[in-house]
Amino acid sequence: MPRSSTGHDWFELTVSALPVGEIYEWAVRPECGAVVLFSGTVRDHAGGRTGVTALEYEAYAEAVLPVFERIAREARRRHPGAVRIAILHRTGEIALGETSVVVAVSSGHRPVAFEAARFVIDTLKESAPIWKKEIWPGGSDWGTGAQEIVPPEQVTSNP
Repeated sequence: MPRSSTGHDWFELTVSALPVGEIYEWAVRPECGAVVLFSGTVRDHAGGRTGVTALEYEAYAEAVLPVFERIAREARRRHPGAVRIAILHRTGEIALGETSVVVAVSSGHRPVAFEAARFVIDTLKESAPIWKKEIWPGGSDWGTGAQEIVPPEQVTSNP
């Protein structure tokens, strides 16, 4: 289970179920009045495909964890006040309804936590080299939303 956890950061790429409650508890700090936790789950459709029953993610920790670190660094630059940042993503086959990715951000006040968490998840989708295969009865194929990888520092801000 490749994991990088130091001080106020928790980055992980794992085949195991993501510990959503533990991530939340880790993000809670006495100086923080806000924790925003985003959990992305497997749904039954994607990009014009219906009947999706599972997703399969492939990634290499040696390539992904440094990107997670850069995303957190950029989130803090853009959203001063973000204290703890967790970015965890699963690999392997993940069934319908299971969590595939979790982002948590804690801060003194809710606007920073909300904005930084949104930046982190949106930037992860644009910057992390993680590949998704959609699985349905009778077939599977790579996700239809593939795009060029953008460095975290070049991701445009959210509205």
